[in-house]
Amino acid sequence: MRSLGWLRLPLLLTYAFLYIPIAVVVVMSFNSSKMPFTWTGFSLRWYGTLLEDTAVRQGFLNTMVVAVGATIIATVLGTLLAIGLARYTRSAVLEAYALTPAIVPDLALAIGLLVMFSAVGMTLGLHSVLLAHVVFGLAFVAAVVTARLGQVDPSLEEASRDLGASATATFFRITVPSLAPAIIAGALLVFTLSLDEFVIAFFTDGPSTPTLPIVIYSMVRFGVTPEINALAAVLLLVSFTVVIAAQRITRLTDSV
Repeated sequence: MRSLGWLRLPLLLTYAFLYIPIAVVVVMSFNSSKMPFTWTGFSLRWYGTLLEDTAVRQGFLNTMVVAVGATIIATVLGTLLAIGLARYTRSAVLEAYALTPAIVPDLALAIGLLVMFSAVGMTLGLHSVLLAHVVFGLAFVAAVVTARLGQVDPSLEEASRDLGASATATFFRITVPSLAPAIIAGALLVFTLSLDEFVIAFFTDGPSTPTLPIVIYSMVRFGVTPEINALAAVLLLVSFTVVIAAQRITRLTDSV
């Protein structure tokens, strides 16, 4: 901060602009008043109300199913795609196509996926949302792992094969451990993006299986309530927990 000089002021203003509203939402989630931004006293009543809300509970469950499933599938496929692009094809065109879902606007991607699902006669539900999240999540994982592959010496894999290890053994004992920090980072990115993704889920979800962002949207159409503040605080806690856990795992992986 000292080396920034006069840039400290705009930096602090930027941080304030980004984080003060979040802090206000978290503080107001403990407000006893029915007014979302009028403080009358400390209370946990809205967290209890949140637990009793069937729509919120079901939406959270649907979101976790989609986020965990998309994270697992996208991480596996994205890692394999990155290895294939970096080690076997080295095609700039294929790499550009592989990363396109991460660049295309969410609205365009959502409409395209909806048209494709309709063309093949697929019903909409959690399975369609899961496939849609895998599509854009795969691109993020591939980008992160590809960047990591540029720092990994391919001679380590060649040495493993020369010493008699099979391709499978080399992949799991040399390649995967070398890419572990990037794989974890990519999985974290997919999970956090899928957790609060709204546009793609809105277009590809069915009416009976809304994810949590869709449930929140239906609630805030009539105004922000203290229950929304409590829900936002819970989502922040989940996100922070995942980020901190991933950082710890990444550090342990780098030190091994």
